[in-house]
Amino acid sequence: MTDDGYFDERIAARYDESAAEMFDPAVVDPVVDFLVEHARSGRALELGIGTGRIALPLAQRGVPVHGIDVSTPMVARLRAKPGGEDIGVTIGDFATTKVDGSFSLAYLVFNTIMNLTTQAAQAMCFRNVAEHLESEGRFVIEVGVPGLQRLPPGETIRASDVSETRWSFDEYDVATQGMTSHHFELVAGRLERFSAPFRYAWPSELDLMAQLAGMTLRERWAGWKREPFTSDSGQHVSVWEKAAS
Repeated sequence: MTDDGYFDERIAARYDESAAEMFDPAVVDPVVDFLVEHARSGRALELGIGTGRIALPLAQRGVPVHGIDVSTPMVARLRAKPGGEDIGVTIGDFATTKVDGSFSLAYLVFNTIMNLTTQAAQAMCFRNVAEHLESEGRFVIEVGVPGLQRLPPGETIRASDVSETRWSFDEYDVATQGMTSHHFELVAGRLERFSAPFRYAWPSELDLMAQLAGMTLRERWAGWKREPFTSDSGQHVSVWEKAAS
């Protein structure tokens, strides 16, 4: 791992292309609609802003956005896009990095909370967010529900994305709640591999982290269009609210 985490120059150079389906307006627009509503005309703080997939369209909707990200190559891609220079970004670990001012909304999308690979770091992130939120400010997380129930008995590896040119597999360590994502992709006739560690957390565990940071669950959905969250849901979009002061 480099100073840029697992998103060094090699990964950043192809990130938008490799995750092209996540940049589709049909995917992005419901996210932005949801966040605009919860920003309530205030400022938003994006943890793990990356190349600006969500921050740029959110800013275009009139929500001032500031970002935190450990990867300078990813942020450089954000800066190169129209409007990217207008978004403030602080380089650092979003579990601990402080920025000026307060926010009505903070958010983590696309499983980014799992980039913090210990329970302590994830809990610290909730406390850091609470310190940046205004009274009754909201914290939104989009993250997958651990797919353990979809694993065959005795297996620890599950395919997460398989196509003609790309294969992705998640390897679980139940004892530590660890997960390593392995990605293989054909690029110009050459097979490239990228693996990164994550830590999965159950929704109830995240609720406890929020409670310890002075926030309570406001709503939970299975997706950005407010699909009902059930025991069969593969992901959740959760909103916690900071207590009124």
